[in-house]
Amino acid sequence: MVLVGHIKDGAIILDSPISLPEGAAVQVYVMPASSAPDAASDDGPSLLDRLRPIVGQVTDLPPDASLNIDHYLYGHPKR
Repeated sequence: MVLVGHIKDGAIILDSPISLPEGAAVQVYVMPASSAPDAASDDGPSLLDRLRPIVGQVTDLPPDASLNIDHYLYGHPKR
């Protein structure tokens, strides 16, 4: 389970309320400020903007390719 929060007055404040049992063990991973989920992303174009030139270029895929991609790539059974 991953919980997201922030530090306020030296305490960890979770963004979503959750009920944990008293004495529950937790592990805290401090993310660099630039990779925090709520950090503004002014680092350039989005992934969609970068991939826009190739979006929609493949026209000969089977109609169920998105659902059965593992079948077509690796031979797994179809869903």
